[in-house]
Amino acid sequence: MTITASGPSEGPSFVDTLVPAIWTRRGQAPRMARSHRHDDLEFNFVLRGCLDYLFGGERIQVPAGHLAMFWGATPHRLIESSLEEDSDSCWLHVPLSTVLRWGLSTQDLNDLLQGSPVIVPAGAAGRDVESMFMSWMQELEDENYETIALIEVHALVRRLLGYRRRSTEQVSALTLAGSGASDSMQRVTAMAQFIVAHFREPITTADVADSVHLNSHYAMSLFRRAVGTTIGRFITGCRVSEAQRLLVTTTLSTSEISPTAGFGSQSSFYAHFMRICDSSPGEYRALHR
Repeated sequence: MTITASGPSEGPSFVDTLVPAIWTRRGQAPRMARSHRHDDLEFNFVLRGCLDYLFGGERIQVPAGHLAMFWGATPHRLIESSLEEDSDSCWLHVPLSTVLRWGLSTQDLNDLLQGSPVIVPAGAAGRDVESMFMSWMQELEDENYETIALIEVHALVRRLLGYRRRSTEQVSALTLAGSGASDSMQRVTAMAQFIVAHFREPITTADVADSVHLNSHYAMSLFRRAVGTTIGRFITGCRVSEAQRLLVTTTLSTSEISPTAGFGSQSSFYAHFMRICDSSPGEYRALHR
């Protein structure tokens, strides 16, 4: 199934309710009520303005004239500074199940699933990116042309990964944490960074609050207001994302993956994985291999 949209008219939180599909869009950055995650490879191309993300433990920017590519399993959220009225960007989502059928090398697959966005100048695509996205918006709606469009997307993935490996001056994820951000946002960013660094350990909300020298109640309120989810759910999301990566890229058993990803018990692992992924770990591995 392919979903195509344009403009800002879909509503304030439409991205939070999208079903898994090949999805294309062009227009103003959508509002996001909370951090979300999805089992797709996501592409952003910014023509005007800037996309400003809270991505896992980092605040990153994708400036005009740049492409971003990342696996959406890492919790991420566009923040208010992205919502300029004359901004213009293109989006493409491709389900991981589709990407895995491309036969990417182990190195390419690991690079895609490691969680760090690829952010490169549009010239790395080797052709006019705006025209490419506009073609895809039409072709992905037509089953006679969908295969052609996906072949081009596959080629783009290889080009962007190759460019990043070759480049000695990769746009260094353009991390903005601390550069002019409010004290509250710096605290939230620091909490998210602490979680990303330590989610494999048995950390608690109190540990996260202590990492930025706040009491637990205030830290929870601050985090939820900025990120749109609780500290506990954010930790769980990171653990499930890590479990997904390990299921796809390793031969570890589910009993080995559970503690490696940070879960305290098999029952907790299965319950959270089922809630977020709507499938068991075994079913998820079978679907993506």
